Amino acid sequence: MIEGFDYSRIEIGPTTYRPGVAGGGPPVLLLHGFPETHYCWHRVAPSLAAGHTVVVCDLKGYGESRSQPGGELGEGYSNRDRASELVELMRALSFERFSLVGHDRGGRVSYRMALDHPEVVERLCVLNIVPTVDQFERMAKGASLGYWPWYFLAQPPPFAERVISASAEYVLRDILESWPATPDAISQEATEHYLRGFTAETIPGMCADYRASFHIDRQMDAEDRSAGRRIQCPVLVHWGAAETALADSLEVWGSWAGAVDGGPLPGGHFVPEEAPEELIGSLRRFLAG
Repeated sequence: MIEGFDYSRIEIGPTTYRPGVAGGGPPVLLLHGFPETHYCWHRVAPSLAAGHTVVVCDLKGYGESRSQPGGELGEGYSNRDRASELVELMRALSFERFSLVGHDRGGRVSYRMALDHPEVVERLCVLNIVPTVDQFERMAKGASLGYWPWYFLAQPPPFAERVISASAEYVLRDILESWPATPDAISQEATEHYLRGFTAETIPGMCADYRASFHIDRQMDAEDRSAGRRIQCPVLVHWGAAETALADSLEVWGSWAGAVDGGPLPGGHFVPEEAPEELIGSLRRFLAG
């Protein structure tokens, strides 16, 4: 789907993945967020591949990464479950240690992988998020209206699946127009890609993702925070300058890791598509060490 990438099919446990690989050099895995697919990296991945071996892949339950349905509480789709499967996926591609760049939901899987598998993650970049437990704690404030998927998609199945599927195109277009800093930030071509991946076949996986955040992931985070567990590798953090609710991101991430750098980039929630050149420059410096 991204020009220049070679795709294959790999089965990891209950999930069939279709990763794409391009370039040469130190490996880096790029993970997308809701409600997109790995195509969100189409303006970033080809440039990174000039100096790195870049792997792109749809998250479990999204796009072409098909798996079993999640449990009532999102079992099977927790960040821990998905991170473990992706570690195995990278091993199947012959990468034992690599860097991670995760946007939105992909960022949550990425930092969980850094916590659970520190021997695997060399460097970590998270985009447009703070940790899940911190996010839930701050949603009692005014910013909570903008985070409606956290509670709506976490409703017991099949309520959310049926409601979203009934107006899937409307929901997707509204997100892609209202979450960026400008309504036209996501190209029509990219929107068409995401529409093809936002169907009755994939929406249950997305809902399972959010159910797991509510019932499983935030408890994992809370336990790690109480135990003082910290991310051991260097961490780069970026968010959109228009996302005022994330202005304290460096301070928040500083409580989770010892080496944190970054700052806001132009745009809103979809940094890989709103500020690709700025992100590419930052990632090149960060991944070079």
